[in-house]
Order: sequence, then structure tokens, then C-alpha cells
Amino acid sequence: MSEKHNSEKLRNIIKDSISNQKRKTVTVLSSLLAVQDSLHYIPDEAIEEISKHCKVTINDVWSVASFYTNFRFTPPGDKTLDVCWGPSCHINGAQKLINQAHDELDIKGEGESEDKKVTLRYSTCLGACAQSPVFAIDHKMFGKLDETKVTKIINTLKN
Repeated sequence: MSEKHNSEKLRNIIKDSISNQKRKTVTVLSSLLAVQDSLHYIPDEAIEEISKHCKVTINDVWSVASFYTNFRFTPPGDKTLDVCWGPSCHINGAQKLINQAHDELDIKGEGESEDKKVTLRYSTCLGACAQSPVFAIDHKMFGKLDETKVTKIINTLKN
């Protein structure tokens, strides 16, 4: 019963996101963006609801959703850790710190920690090159990183 309730609640959030768009023309893409803005990911239910709302097939919605790499199809962790591997950060030792973050979070590559507390993402540039190497937690920047500072950041994320 509670699973059904959660599914109904999720569908209501999705329908509201699609219906309350401020754009004159509602498209598959604008609907996907509205759902992602609301839920931070695109669940299967959203694909179905967008299909109904835009009067297109589920395959049409998937073709748009899968084209863009910024759409995610699984729920993100509670916090997002963006790690910069752009040129300035790379030159200043980011790869070693990224490997440290992988080890301390027990995440291989991009993705979620097992406890779903953290989503680790790679960024080609966080726009703070003078502070490199740089990580960000939910868009809050941490610069001039070293191993001690990364351990402190990771401990903050875990607790």
C-alpha cells in the first residue's frame, strides 16, 4: 500500500512539473527539464507521463532523454560532490585527490556511494581555476585542496 502511495505521490509531482511550465510551448525536452528540476532525476514514471502529456510515444520521449548526457535516471545521493579535473586542477594535483575521494567514499568513477549519501561527479571546470584544485559540495566551492582538506570534506559528507 505504501509503495503504491509513493508511486501516486511521485506521479503527482511529475504531473505538476509538466503542467506548471512557464513556457508557451510545452515540448518533450522542456518537460524532461521540468521533471529533472523538480526531482533531480527522470524516473520511469516521468517518461510515461511526458508521453501522455505531449501525445508522443514512450520511445519518442526516451530518444530525447537518452540524447542528452545531463539527464540522470536514478535518484542522486543526498549530497553531490563535484570534482574538477580541468587543466588547472589537473596540473595542480587533482587526480591524486580524486583517487583519494574514490577510496574514502568507496565509489569507483562517477556515481553514488553505497549508503546513497553522496553522488560523485566529474567536472571539466568548476570555474575557480585560481583556487585549484577545487571540489564542490552542492555547488559550494572548496579550493586549494590537499589530502588533509579532502579527508575533511569526505568526513563532512559521510556525517
